[in-house]
Amino acid sequence: MKPYTHILFDLDGTITDPAEGITTCVRHALHCQGIEEENYQNLCRMIGPPLAEGFRDFYDMDEEHAWQAVRDFRELFARIGVEKNIPYPGMKEALLRLRDAGKVLCVATSKPEPFARAIADRFGLAECFDFVGGASLDDTRTKKAAVIEYVLASVGSPKPEQVLMVGDRRHDVEGAAAFGIDCVGVLYGYGSREELTAAGACFLAEQPADIADYVLGK
Repeated sequence: MKPYTHILFDLDGTITDPAEGITTCVRHALHCQGIEEENYQNLCRMIGPPLAEGFRDFYDMDEEHAWQAVRDFRELFARIGVEKNIPYPGMKEALLRLRDAGKVLCVATSKPEPFARAIADRFGLAECFDFVGGASLDDTRTKKAAVIEYVLASVGSPKPEQVLMVGDRRHDVEGAAAFGIDCVGVLYGYGSREELTAAGACFLAEQPADIADYVLGK
């Protein structure tokens, strides 16, 4: 068994597939900015990175317009986004295996915390977690590293070697690395093998069961 006592999970692309909700809301936010985006793969690039960063990087928005797009996104997501998520097959079973082994499980997501909690509640996943943490609605906590720091402080500030991050994008790996924390990359989400390997993931999981197998030494 690996020495990890605390396992932090990204949400979008790791615990649930958010594609329908996020792409619908991104398309709406872009429309509000006068941008019509019909390329589905382009919309999917927005799954994972902090929203403002994605709008800046992929649609060349300045800071003011990027944050207005974030507000437009959130306004629609608050109404439709929670329902337009699908937990990945086998995820709850993997979480319960880790819980039964005594691991402290947390969500650490760049999605606003109220949305993350609503999604966990909606799909019966809240019972699996000791803490669900996310970005703040006032935008003072948006980067993955800041979310990880907040979550760790909320569960007793374990030592870095006791913590494992699990996520599907380089932002998860890099955010964890800022604190000397290992990160498992998942290949069933929205990051590629190349992206996760280049970022420094310590292990690549093909399916949720692989995460539990890795931690528990199966």
